[in-house]
This record gives sequence, structure tokens and C-alpha cells, in this order.
Amino acid sequence: MIINNKLEKAFGPFGSSAGFFLFLGGILATYFSLSGLVIALVGAFVSFTTTTTFIDTENKRIKHSNNIFGFIPVGKWISLNPGMKLGLRKSHLGYRAYTRGTQPVDIHYNDIRIFLFSSDNKQLFPLKKFTSYESGKAGIKELGLILELNILE
Repeated sequence: MIINNKLEKAFGPFGSSAGFFLFLGGILATYFSLSGLVIALVGAFVSFTTTTTFIDTENKRIKHSNNIFGFIPVGKWISLNPGMKLGLRKSHLGYRAYTRGTQPVDIHYNDIRIFLFSSDNKQLFPLKKFTSYESGKAGIKELGLILELNILE
């Protein structure tokens, strides 16, 4: 079974919404000129590209990828070694945009993520995200049992 965990939008909330408006504007501009297709294509790329992690539980492998246009996964499968570990880490993502030229608008996302660690305890990439620490603890125990990996304390 392959588990698909969507992590975030590749260009953040501001880039995603700007890309959506470019996509709509490009579709409308296509009525007047074929160059609107280029604008629509760029808008669709920016708006719908996401970052996900695929976990293949049967073959014990993981793929951290960007989904171009939301459905074309680009990434490499990594086989799990017995020495690899799972760990919980706090994650903070902050985005800033400027409205009316000089007014900053900040959006911050705080969550708990399960990360994959190599055998020498180097953080590789996130596997799954949670809103609370308690749900993250339950999720890491479940994922550790499924993938047969040790958990970092």
C-alpha cells in the first residue's frame, strides 16, 4: 500500500493564490491571443505544484517529491535501511508578502512533523505533518511499526 502525505504548497500561500489568478487571467486572455496559454501554464504551475511524500509500506521505500501541476510526481524512491530512524520535530514556515507596495502581511504555520533520519542521525526529509504533539506521538508509533524503524527520543 502506498501512503500519500501532502505537506505544503511549493510556492506558499501567496504564490499559490497569485498563480491561481494568473491561471484564470491566462484562460481569459486566450480568447484574444494564444499567448494567454503561456500565462495560464505558468499560473497553473505556480498554483497547483505541491510537496508530498509517498510511503510504500510493502516494499519499504519512501519518495519525497514535488508534484508538478499537482499530479506529475518528480522525485526519487529511497529504500529504507535497518539503521534509519524516525523522529518528531517542530516545524515553522513563515511567508511574507507586501500589499500596497510597503505593507507587510505575514502568515506563519507551526506544526509537528515526522522526519526520516539516516543511520548517522542526519535529518533527511519530512514524512508526515500533525497539528499537535500528542497526535504526532501516536502517528510516529504507528509509522514506526509499519516501516519497522526505530524512533529517536
